[in-house]
Amino acid sequence: MTGCHRSVISLQVNGVPHRLDVDNRRTLLDALREDLGHTGPKKGCDQGQCGACTVLLDGRRVVSCLTLAVAAGGAGITTVEGLADDGELLPLQRAFVRLDGFQCGYCTSGQLCSAVGMLAEHRAGWPSAVTADVSPDGPAPALDAAEVRERMSGNLCRCGAYPSIVRAVLGTAAREETAG
Repeated sequence: MTGCHRSVISLQVNGVPHRLDVDNRRTLLDALREDLGHTGPKKGCDQGQCGACTVLLDGRRVVSCLTLAVAAGGAGITTVEGLADDGELLPLQRAFVRLDGFQCGYCTSGQLCSAVGMLAEHRAGWPSAVTADVSPDGPAPALDAAEVRERMSGNLCRCGAYPSIVRAVLGTAAREETAG
């Protein structure tokens, strides 16, 4: 602690360790964008309603505009810049490009991070509000368009690229299933 309203935190962002002296009220979004220069997460509504700022915190998706940087101390953060593997786009990223899963691109970083987290949640068997009854020990719920729309509902797209986003997520999930 460097003062009554400041903390020194450690973050691992896209695999790179950082130490930051932050105001305890600073959001993770502001720390990522302004302090560390990661401009992938976008400041949209600044109220947690649009999803443009979605990042992965220890693999779980969070809206970084509502997450305090001090609460993320010690965590591993993945932004859209960290999704590619040695510069090679993920199959999901390639599907977004191939299927026009974006138009203006403003929401795309949040959509991609959310989709990565959502697919991991699905693989782990987490139900959603539209999931039919599933056994806790049973297989993951079926992933269909309704499931994807529900699971991605926290990410808004003003351009209306939703049908292409759903196709990209479903196509990626199907490829993972046949490869796995």
